[in-house]
Amino acid sequence: MKQSIPTIVISEQQSTCELLKLYLQEFEKFNFLAAASDLTKAYNAIKELDKSLIIIDISDYQEQALNFVSKITSEFENCRVITLSDKPQVDIVIRAMRIGASDFLSLPLIKDEFFEVLTKHYLDMTGGKPKKSKCRVITVYSNKGGVGKTSIATNLALELAKITKENVALIDLNFQLGDVTTFLDLKPSFNISYMLQNLDKINEDFLLSTLEKYKDTSLYVLADPPYFKPAENFSSKEITKLFDILRETFSYVVVDTSSGFDSKAINALENSDLIFLVTIVNLPALRNCQRCMELFDKLGFDDDKVQILINRYMENDEISAEDAEEVLGKNIYWKIPNNYFTLMSAINKGVPVSSVNQDSNVALGYKHLALMVSDSVFRQNMAKKLGRV
Repeated sequence: MKQSIPTIVISEQQSTCELLKLYLQEFEKFNFLAAASDLTKAYNAIKELDKSLIIIDISDYQEQALNFVSKITSEFENCRVITLSDKPQVDIVIRAMRIGASDFLSLPLIKDEFFEVLTKHYLDMTGGKPKKSKCRVITVYSNKGGVGKTSIATNLALELAKITKENVALIDLNFQLGDVTTFLDLKPSFNISYMLQNLDKINEDFLLSTLEKYKDTSLYVLADPPYFKPAENFSSKEITKLFDILRETFSYVVVDTSSGFDSKAINALENSDLIFLVTIVNLPALRNCQRCMELFDKLGFDDDKVQILINRYMENDEISAEDAEEVLGKNIYWKIPNNYFTLMSAINKGVPVSSVNQDSNVALGYKHLALMVSDSVFRQNMAKKLGRV
């Protein structure tokens, strides 16, 4: 006998409740329990269920409804939530997903779209298919040293962990001159060399218990070897397998690489969903950036996969951001402002920039970059749905 999932519909609109009831009865795999507008009664009903699907219309009393979504998703692990609204602004969608909603649908409902979402949830809740990884691998790269790659990777990873509250891995793939542990003042017991030598032993529990966790955050650090280790000892296949394992455990993986074009760096770039190509605004750095882009084009990387990030940016530079875009033939994704004293204080203390001055321009630059990265998937998907550019 097929398992039937108890379902509660929450809406102020009787017509919405009736339509959802009809759709659920037609779909059959979800057992319609009740329609409610009283959130307290709905909460008490959810509390009695081992597993449940909640469909909530947030069109009316939006704040109250979103607070309810946050409460039930944090308290009930086996509760899935589909949010509905007749005013599906992108920012509201992002907020709903960030606090725990599994899906967001626009009203009036499109039946085929609703059934597609129900099918996905049913398979997920009954073990009908393995959960698809939603991890995003982000590599911070430059073929020129001294442009601040490690600072960007470290601060971006930490801000992602703070903003999303999800598990984030920070990987140091610079086997000879890695600095991630120095930037965070860590002395980890395990490093990437050990992981690559023991791939058959690694799983989610192992990673979360052995990787160095940064203080009370959800950031986990996989450090470079404590001694000079030739990267050639490890094959591209082994590094790819490590990335596959990391994807199953973490929501975000941020990678700091060496500045070269060795096989290890290329492998990281190929395994990435997003590459931040870092440059500063001077002619030699921009020329190097051009060469990188030419190589990435030959490697077949999508244009959207590679994004330009300017570090140490000053508004009054002789070369403007617009000049840089003209030289590179590509829009700049983000600019991290120059703040030498705050950044050097953070590096010398072995702490993130936000620990030195969370209101500084450079700390806010990293925070807002992390917001852009974490929001971009939701924004892109919803913009397409809503027909926006």
